[in-house]
Amino acid sequence: MLTNDNFFALLPAARDVWGMSEKTVNLVAMPLFHIGGGGWATAGQYAGAKSIIMRDVDPSAMLTLIEKHRITHGFVVPVLLQFALAMPNIGTTDFSSLELIAYGASPISEAVLEGSIKAFKCPFMQVYGLTETTGVVTVLGPEDHDLNSANKGRLRSCGKPFTGVEMRIVDSDTGKDMPRGEVGEIWIRSRQIMKGYWNMPEETAKSIVKGGWFRSGDAGYFDKDGYVYIFDRVKDMIVSGGENVYPAEVENALMAHPAIADVAVIGVPDEKWGEVPMALVVRKPDTQVTEQEIISFARERLAGFKTPKSVGWVDALPRNPSGKILKKVLREPYWVGHTRRVN
Repeated sequence: MLTNDNFFALLPAARDVWGMSEKTVNLVAMPLFHIGGGGWATAGQYAGAKSIIMRDVDPSAMLTLIEKHRITHGFVVPVLLQFALAMPNIGTTDFSSLELIAYGASPISEAVLEGSIKAFKCPFMQVYGLTETTGVVTVLGPEDHDLNSANKGRLRSCGKPFTGVEMRIVDSDTGKDMPRGEVGEIWIRSRQIMKGYWNMPEETAKSIVKGGWFRSGDAGYFDKDGYVYIFDRVKDMIVSGGENVYPAEVENALMAHPAIADVAVIGVPDEKWGEVPMALVVRKPDTQVTEQEIISFARERLAGFKTPKSVGWVDALPRNPSGKILKKVLREPYWVGHTRRVN
């Protein structure tokens, strides 16, 4: 349940940070029932912008709309950027009207981000947030998207807390703050935090705890400069032989492989280690790659316990409307007859 006060805690600052005005032509490329669609559209309305609403997720059509309507601003999920880069018209579309592409709602690989920055030739901004936080609670600005910067590693972060937002990285078991550089659960406090879950007082009480802190369920850490790095959903973390493996990190490494179009990493049962990483791979058209080639590629880039122990082949990955991979759906067939630890 999001209140008027939740939205008005966000909108004035969002207008200034995103540079929206009555001259803005705003692309709404996500469903309006999602905070990334409805929230982004509301931000445009607040600034007096004109919004172009995409009915369906169509990367080729998105490129056509940018040129046709001279779109200036857009919020795009990473998978839409990923698919757009593969469209035949990516190299011929006129992107000169673009003033900002904001992206978020799911992890993005370095390969997709770098390719998008080069293709769209406009400022990029990463945002992180949840429906429960009325959207954006961190921002990684265009100044941190310089591919030639000595701080290029910040492209893996989601930026710093947004105006009026407090954040902590917490040990979920003890409720104590984690040292800088160590992974814990992201807790958030702000006027943007939801009133609660509709008719779910027990779930609300679990999520909004003492002091008004909201438990995001996302795992991350602060670096020494205060930038926030998202590792993954806590519930998707793989615990293999006592070591924590965050699928997004493994997926990011694998997406650099030239034969991989899309990939999801899940934990599957293992008698020795409890569970181990498995990669489910969508191959690029007209390419050949073996399981061992992918495992070897990962081993060169990741610690041994993070390296997938097996590879499965799929035609497409199941995703929700915000582009998040439905890991639970992918895990289910492998856990029949087994009990998976709940994070």
